[in-house]
Amino acid sequence: MLLAAALALPAQFADRITADALKADVSFLASDALEGRGTPSRGLDVAGEYIAAQFRRAGLEPAGDDGYFQTASFVSETPDTEGLALRLEFDGRTVTADHARMQLDQPAALDLKQVPAIAIELKNFDISSTLRPEQVRGKAVLLLIPPSAPNGILRGIASAVAWFEPAVVIALRESAPQPAFHAPLHEVSAGYAPTPILSVWDPAVRDAIRAGGSSTITLHIPAPHITPVKLRNVVGVLRGSDAALKDTYVLLTAHYDHLGIGGTGEGDHIFNGANDDASGTASVVEIADALAAQARRPRRSIVFVALFGEEVGLLGSRYYARHPIFPLAKTIADINLEQMGRTDDSQGPHVGMFNLTGFDFTDMPAVFRKAAAPIGIRVVKDEKNSDPFFTRSDNAAFAAAGIPSTTISVAYVYPDYHGAGDEWPKLDYANMAKVDSAIAAAISAIADSPSEPQWNAANPQVERFVKAKAALSR
Repeated sequence: MLLAAALALPAQFADRITADALKADVSFLASDALEGRGTPSRGLDVAGEYIAAQFRRAGLEPAGDDGYFQTASFVSETPDTEGLALRLEFDGRTVTADHARMQLDQPAALDLKQVPAIAIELKNFDISSTLRPEQVRGKAVLLLIPPSAPNGILRGIASAVAWFEPAVVIALRESAPQPAFHAPLHEVSAGYAPTPILSVWDPAVRDAIRAGGSSTITLHIPAPHITPVKLRNVVGVLRGSDAALKDTYVLLTAHYDHLGIGGTGEGDHIFNGANDDASGTASVVEIADALAAQARRPRRSIVFVALFGEEVGLLGSRYYARHPIFPLAKTIADINLEQMGRTDDSQGPHVGMFNLTGFDFTDMPAVFRKAAAPIGIRVVKDEKNSDPFFTRSDNAAFAAAGIPSTTISVAYVYPDYHGAGDEWPKLDYANMAKVDSAIAAAISAIADSPSEPQWNAANPQVERFVKAKAALSR
């Protein structure tokens, strides 16, 4: 049983994980000086140096190819829309999309001729429970987007659908999307190519799809113009104390990027990303410091990773999963932290509590509940958001590799989500410190347990993760 290990009490960590320490981290990472930590940007590089310095201060062992940095070669892609063309055929009817009403969100050279299409109308934004890989692999996925859907959520959904390896994802919108903050990116790696994502707001196309019937698409996307880019995950390790278990690993992750600078004219155009996700990054930093300060280390090693590029397609976590520093077969869990500081959730105040995505996907919630109870923190399942958000943060990359994972959040959706108003004074740092103390205790317990976290094989939504886990053991 995972709970068999002795559980450290959150009070052990309270002296190290303080509201003031968290406020210091977040206020720097989310300051205007870092200009929203876009991927790539000078602000993101400065944030990476800050995180590395904090890992160094805590005494973590550097685990990258360049000190604390795992460097990654990417290319920045500027779309060439000159020859972009989309045609849909519906049982003898043909509709050609208006070129002026299309935008490439993720470019990639592509030529498709009469490829079968599957139309999906988004309602509750829960892709993970409504799609299976065999339904969409190699097909064109047509996402009918409701007008109320936030752009930030749509980026996550498109990325989640891309995991299923469709030929293309086409987001059918009511109106033009906000312009992209920066050019899309993808890894320079043999055999890897991104799934193109195209936004279309041509009413003729939407009407034809809503009319129903089987359809195919013919699509030409010209090759983008590319510029080389270097990006970096920040990685430190706290080595385990047990000779037999120290070469097994628990990951604690958070993304340190945000959206950068966008928009023109009057007003604030720096998207500081204090809650999303300077709060998660600060939590990783302070939990690392607290765990490293303990007199006795857990039996397993704990790997602390600040990830780049989550906001532009889970880039850093996907890169780590393809180029693991520590073997994936020896990695027993990923606990990802995101949106830890705001308590003003759209569903009501979220004080003294936190959520896990994919709550019923693994046996880990019981450990977090036991760790949080002594200090009056509740660990809850958000019935509306727990499952839909599972594939929208960096835990998804590790889950796809078979590693039991979850993302912990205090609030899922809140005022200023993906807005310029997400600034550091709005966070509840006292609540955040208590939550982080509970998480530190749970992480310590997981790393100290002789048993490993397990997928809930009885839940049909985790079937593909169970299969990936089995493949790791071969």
